[in-house]
Amino acid sequence: MPQIFHRSTNTISKVSIVAVVLAVGGLIAFAYTMDRGAYITDVHVVKDQPVPFSHKHHVTDDGIDCRYCHTSVETSSFAGLPATEICMSCHSQIWSNAEMLEPVRASYRSGESLQWTRVHDLPEFVYFNHSIHISKGIGCSTCHGRVDQMPLMYKENTLYMNWCINCHRNPEKYVRPRDQVFNMAYEAPSNQEELGAKLVQEYHIQSLTDCYTCHR
Repeated sequence: MPQIFHRSTNTISKVSIVAVVLAVGGLIAFAYTMDRGAYITDVHVVKDQPVPFSHKHHVTDDGIDCRYCHTSVETSSFAGLPATEICMSCHSQIWSNAEMLEPVRASYRSGESLQWTRVHDLPEFVYFNHSIHISKGIGCSTCHGRVDQMPLMYKENTLYMNWCINCHRNPEKYVRPRDQVFNMAYEAPSNQEELGAKLVQEYHIQSLTDCYTCHR
């Protein structure tokens, strides 16, 4: 019986199978990278704002506490965006004629709020409460990064569910003393595991990982 396939067919088949496997693997790796990359997550991406506000200048240079502008962060689910009156409490005295602050002055004159672009914008189906996390000893920089070193605001972490769950499963790795929550320069001590375990007990922190915790 004559040979139907060329003797090189076996080699071609093996190469084809390997190529398909590599292509599928590469496609999965590409999709994973894209899903975690800045194009999708906006991590480290600076967004356009009506005024180029510098947290670095206001926090580090001027020593303004987070709570001066984000007034409801300790008592509400929403940290709060500063009212124009808060901005003008300083800028009616300093930089009062600066061109880049004209949108602030216009907002103050008209009473219309500035339309800031949300940087940390969770989906509508996610419930998050700032006040609970602060009362449990989770610092601002844990989620938002070193905001005091950002000339322009950007997102430091993905805020993906697996990122949140990692903290909920292991709160002792991230909790800090309550008096250090607003300390942007706070660094976990060498005995963080021991300290964290103690604070978890003291602050009655539960390892909440059920769906209802965030999806209500």
